[in-house]
Amino acid sequence: MPPVIEPITTDSLPGFSAFLHENLNPAFRADQWEAFFRGQWTPEPPNYGFLLRDGDRIVGGIGALYADRVIRGRPERFCNITSWCVLDAHRKQSMKLAMAVVAQPGFHFTDFSPTQVVAGTLRFLKFKPLDDRQAVVFNVPGFCGGKVLDREDELKAKLGPEDGAAYRDHAGFPWLKHLALGDADAWCHVVYKRTRFKGLPAAKIIHLSDPGVFERNLGKLRSYFLRHGLATTHVECRHLSGRPWPGKLRSGFIPKLYLSSTLADTDIDYLYSESVALDL
Repeated sequence: MPPVIEPITTDSLPGFSAFLHENLNPAFRADQWEAFFRGQWTPEPPNYGFLLRDGDRIVGGIGALYADRVIRGRPERFCNITSWCVLDAHRKQSMKLAMAVVAQPGFHFTDFSPTQVVAGTLRFLKFKPLDDRQAVVFNVPGFCGGKVLDREDELKAKLGPEDGAAYRDHAGFPWLKHLALGDADAWCHVVYKRTRFKGLPAAKIIHLSDPGVFERNLGKLRSYFLRHGLATTHVECRHLSGRPWPGKLRSGFIPKLYLSSTLADTDIDYLYSESVALDL
C-alpha cells in the first residue's frame, strides 16, 4: 500500500513532534515541538498540518499554524506552513502534502522559511514571492521629533486596538522586543529581535504596523538602538519608500512566499507565524 496522507490531530501530534525532533531539528525536544504547534491563534484549528504515514510509521509531514486576524478592517484566516520534513525514501510524496494543505478553503497561506526546493514546489502551486531586499541602516544619532516607548504600560496606552491585540498575543515570546514609535498623532507598533551582523549587535525588524510613521521617525529609532548598543537596523525594503541613509541594500535571500487571491504583499507580515513563535 502507498503511504497515506492524513491531518495531524491532537492524538497524532505527539508522534509528529517526535518525528520532527528526530529528523528535522534535534535541538528542539519533542515536547517543545508539540507546545509550539499547540500555540495556535484560533480557537478551533482544523488540524496541525498533515502527515505522511507508511503503515504505522510516520515518514513525513508538514506543520501548520492557523490565525484569525483583521486586515484592513476585514476578518481574514491565515495558515502558516512550517516544519516541512519528508524522509528521503518518500520525497516524491512531498507535493501531495503541500497540496493537502493549500486545498483547504478560506485561508491565506504563507511560508517564511522555505528551502530552495520547498520554494520551487510552492511557486509551482502559484505562491508569490515577497521582495527579499533588506535595507541595512547604520544607527547614528538623530535629533528629529517623535518618541520611542518600550515599557509595557506605555505600549498598552499608546497602541490602538489592533496593534494592542498583536502586542498581547506576542508579548510572551522572550526573544521578541516591542516598541511604540511615533508622536501624539500616530503610533507604529515595532517588533524586533536582537541579532548580529558583521560581528556587531544589530536589530532585525520583524514587524512594523505603519510604514509611514516608521519612516518619519526612523531617525529617533536609530538613536534609540544606538543607545542600546545596536550598530545597525535591518528592515525589508517593501516597507520603505526609499533607501535610508546611511545604509546599504542586501539581497539574494530565498524569498518568503504567500498565496492569496485577495491580499497584496503589503498586507503580509510575520506575526502569527513560526517567524515569531520560534527563536530561529
